[in-house]
Amino acid sequence: KSIKNAKVALIFYFINLVLQFFSRKVFLDYLGAEVLGLNTTAQNLIGFLNLAELGIGGAIAFTLYKPIYEKNTQVINEIVSLQGWLYRRVAYVVIAGACVLMCFFPLIFEKAEVPLWYTYGSFIVLLVSALLGYFVNYRQIVLTADQKEYKITLNVQGFKVIKVLLQIAAIYYLSNGYVYWMILELLMAVTTAVALDKLLKREYPWLKTIIMQGGTLRQKYPEIISKTKQVFFHQIAAFVLFQTSPLIIYTYASLTLVAVYGNYMLIITGVPLLMDALLRSINAGVGSLVAEGDKERIKKVFWELTSLRLWLASVVCFGIYKLGHSFIILWVGNDFLLEQSAFIVLIAITFIGFGLFQDVWAQVTAAVLNLGLSILLGYYYGLTGILSGVLISLLVIVCIWKPLFLYKCGFKENIGEYVIRLFKYLALIAVSCISISWLGDCLFSNSFHSYGQWCLYAFKLLVLYTLFSLALFLCLDKASRSYVIRFKLLLTKK
Repeated sequence: KSIKNAKVALIFYFINLVLQFFSRKVFLDYLGAEVLGLNTTAQNLIGFLNLAELGIGGAIAFTLYKPIYEKNTQVINEIVSLQGWLYRRVAYVVIAGACVLMCFFPLIFEKAEVPLWYTYGSFIVLLVSALLGYFVNYRQIVLTADQKEYKITLNVQGFKVIKVLLQIAAIYYLSNGYVYWMILELLMAVTTAVALDKLLKREYPWLKTIIMQGGTLRQKYPEIISKTKQVFFHQIAAFVLFQTSPLIIYTYASLTLVAVYGNYMLIITGVPLLMDALLRSINAGVGSLVAEGDKERIKKVFWELTSLRLWLASVVCFGIYKLGHSFIILWVGNDFLLEQSAFIVLIAITFIGFGLFQDVWAQVTAAVLNLGLSILLGYYYGLTGILSGVLISLLVIVCIWKPLFLYKCGFKENIGEYVIRLFKYLALIAVSCISISWLGDCLFSNSFHSYGQWCLYAFKLLVLYTLFSLALFLCLDKASRSYVIRFKLLLTKK
């Protein structure tokens, strides 16, 4: 199931990545950097309001693994009914928060060089799309927990591809293209919600939610509320770490710099999106594995996934470092280049990440550290300072505290094993990066003036790094050999 989910997710990942680059170029050429920066900022504000979701979805998915494994339809219906009841209340909070926030738009966007109604229009259509998730789409969590993520992907991402193509055409061919962009955003959100609802009725005809029972069910499933509180702090930390930077950048600079930063983030966020496309489908399988309670098997799979994630991240981050600036020049021009120090910090941020839910105080600390340091360092060092605040908080929490917490509360073992193996992985990655960077500069010309030349150079460089680094990992790491054997057996069996 994980392989099937990953294949579908990977196909749509690459389709959407190409479309995003093309649509962003059209945005810049026909609407300007200010409108693009406004659109990015509006999405970040919606992300802030969505914190009211409290991590309910993650807690529900966690609770659904066991009843789905046992095929207990009554419990599944009760849990999803409780989710619907909780989401209704979240939606009301989001609506109230949005109304209050919109009152301050004239002040927030005072220095923006775009019509104010653009701001309201962008925000409202994105808000409606988010609210549909609370009122209609919430039941899709059953497909996720049941390891049928690919069916959600086919519907949601399929309609997204159609939407983006229509939006590109509207901006390119029609006057007032951004107005049509907003209309299409709204219409396709409704269409996707209807399609998902029909899919769920067809896939799970027995899935019946009774929202009014939520108050009673809340008492029956107290672990959902408990897990929600834990996940909520992770939601806050994730938002502060990855969504507040554009808002702080806009405070210190302009919507144009937000657009420049957004161009690089489209490349940078490709890494977690790629990892998500490849490995998200494994999450439900890991949930089932943990439910079985075989500690040795859990730990073996943990190291296989850790090794795989670090190797994949190293391949993509090496590619971004060597190819990022040259791609930006070809794509949108020299005027949209980011300073080198900020670029390197962005790559370092991209490489880091892992953890469990129960370490609530760590998430609060990460959020406070990031926000405080980003504001302070941003005042003195600009964009590099803002991003350094993110990096420092990640180093303290993700690289130091979370592994300690995992081994202490998860595996109940000494942290020494993790430290030794992590340093081994980092050493292998460092040797690979330095060797192939030097070898690539000797073997290949990095002077090119077309996408074809750039793609050929990128292909040769990344193939060289992939083969060299994979050979190192396979020779010197047992977990790497284990997951390669696992994939080989799966493919042979298929």
